[in-house]
Amino acid sequence: MFYCLFKHVVLVPLLRWLFRPRVEGRGHVPEQGAAIVAGNHQSFSDQFMLGVVLKRRITFLAKQEYFTTGGLKGRLTAAFFRGLGQIPVNRSGMAAGRAALEEGLKVLGRGELLGIYPEGTRSHDGRLYKGKVGVAAMALRSGAPVVPCAMIGTFQAQPAGRRLPRLVPITVRFGEPLDFSRYAGMHDQRAVLRAVTDEIMYAILKLSEQEYVDVYAADAKKAGREAEMSRAS
Repeated sequence: MFYCLFKHVVLVPLLRWLFRPRVEGRGHVPEQGAAIVAGNHQSFSDQFMLGVVLKRRITFLAKQEYFTTGGLKGRLTAAFFRGLGQIPVNRSGMAAGRAALEEGLKVLGRGELLGIYPEGTRSHDGRLYKGKVGVAAMALRSGAPVVPCAMIGTFQAQPAGRRLPRLVPITVRFGEPLDFSRYAGMHDQRAVLRAVTDEIMYAILKLSEQEYVDVYAADAKKAGREAEMSRAS
């Protein structure tokens, strides 16, 4: 109930009026049935933009910190994300990855649309980083098609660390669904998961036309912080 009211009464009119997002390839998103929308992660506002341009409800696996912060602001934030149907996920440790996988499979098992950012975290510099294999595991175990998606302009609008977005042109571009049924039953093979993930990331790269970096975004951020600390010491 809250999702429908918030999306159609508040979110959609506001974001369309502010950003007038351009949408390309929306017909590639299935109108019904389970599907995974896998996109690049440029900004905090990415998931809201996807919610605006898609007719179907889309559920994301949101980081647990959005639901556990104390105080009035924390409770309001948690209520906001729960109202949008977002699922809290603990992103630390191996068990966290398995929990996220199972939660995503539940969404797909209900025949719904699941949004995933294979990079695992927002890009800190606008480049596209190596994808994690969770998206491949969900695709192979569920049999759901993967729709690649590129958010263009959201990094310029609201890079990490910026609270209020700039009003810049936004484009949301969807590619043709990727079918991985040829790998059915091979979800426990690491080489297969890596190959499927790389195919998904290449499809996103073609849509976004970003520079690609073959390392994980989290590792790149950590290396950057360590370099800054070294220069400061």
